[in-house]
Amino acid sequence: MTLTLGLVAVLLIAVAAGLFARKRAAGLRGGGARLNSLPNYHGLYVALWVALPALLFLTIWSPTQTSLVNDAVLASPAGKQLPDFDLARETILTEAEEIATGEREAGFNPESTALAPIYKEASSRFATIGGAIAIVVSLVGGFFAMRRVRVDFRARTGVERWMMILLVAASLIAILTTLGIVLSLLFESLRFFKLVSPTEFLFGTSWSPQMALRADQAGSSGSFGSIPLFWGTAFIGAIIAMIVAIPLGLMCAIFLTQYAHPRVRAWLKPILEILAGVPTVVYGYFAALTVAPLVRDFGIAIGISSASSESALAAGLVMGIMIIPFVSSMADDSIAAVPQAMGDGSLALGATKSETIKRVVLPAALPGVVGGVLLAVSRAIGETMIVVMAAGLAANLTANPFESVTTVTTQIVQLLTGDQEFDSAKTLAAFALGLALFLITLVLNLIALRVVRKYREAYE
Repeated sequence: MTLTLGLVAVLLIAVAAGLFARKRAAGLRGGGARLNSLPNYHGLYVALWVALPALLFLTIWSPTQTSLVNDAVLASPAGKQLPDFDLARETILTEAEEIATGEREAGFNPESTALAPIYKEASSRFATIGGAIAIVVSLVGGFFAMRRVRVDFRARTGVERWMMILLVAASLIAILTTLGIVLSLLFESLRFFKLVSPTEFLFGTSWSPQMALRADQAGSSGSFGSIPLFWGTAFIGAIIAMIVAIPLGLMCAIFLTQYAHPRVRAWLKPILEILAGVPTVVYGYFAALTVAPLVRDFGIAIGISSASSESALAAGLVMGIMIIPFVSSMADDSIAAVPQAMGDGSLALGATKSETIKRVVLPAALPGVVGGVLLAVSRAIGETMIVVMAAGLAANLTANPFESVTTVTTQIVQLLTGDQEFDSAKTLAAFALGLALFLITLVLNLIALRVVRKYREAYE
């Protein structure tokens, strides 16, 4: 038996038990008794008691089984002869697992072929144990729930209690996931700051994380000043891209909600939102092959000799086009939600259409507009492909938009690409950059919430 078969068996038992409980409750009602809850609730209550505890057990057992199988393989005579080196031993176990599951016929290590039958037997044994326990748990749960199918039992309350438990569990998963992300970034960042001074990282103006192989080589200690990276991120994502996206997105929203005919709006709005579904690598190709050469030629034409084929302006322009739907969609929804009476009152007092939009509609819709702008900024800050393909990898601290710059996300990708050792400052710097970017995004969101709360109170 495999865990998949155990899962299927549990679900079949749950369906059968639910149908039986529903039929039993309907029989009680047919005898002239008045049920406290409908038969459907009795059946659902029993099915939940059969399925959910067993599914929870299988969720816990699945990772536990992997550890038990590995321990059983290592405890075998062939497993005891494996090398003590952890990486080599893990490689052999992985190959043995792939051979046992039929993913490959033989491994690079002869030990893995010998361990494959042992691994297969142990995996089958523990899967059978886990599936059998899950079936027993489901039967016990069904027996407990079936005893409660009575005339006076509040099955609806029990079902709602199970739904509440599921909702709380879903909320806890989201919270714990966020907490795990923060803690993983924090712990690795603390390791980095033991090797590199926080002052150098936060206020340094030179970024060169390449570590030398010998101490007498130039740059053997590396340079980890993050100011050029954060400036490049702000320059491309929060300045150039926003200069493009905010006016265009806001004007698109105003036109679609205030001026466009309903037929025109029905066509233009979906076409505009198609931009949000275009893969970022396509934008990267467009930026690298079309926009970047045009920007370079324009810079040279106006006398900027340092204009590069990889520039902050090219990446920022394309990124601004990419995030127009984020601004326009949120602004569109907010403007459309403004009560019609406010605009009609302004027009009745003699204001023009444009004055009404500027002085009445936009201030009332400001919370949604601010939310759209902050969403667009967060999207732009986290963009990588466009920057890699159009802005380059040079960590330059410059205000010239025609020069090459880089961003935090691009450097994180570069630092974690390939086979890296996770005990050097070069690799750990990626976690420090991620933590700093996370904190910056958190501060932006808090500011946005404060602004939204202030203006929402003013217009309620």
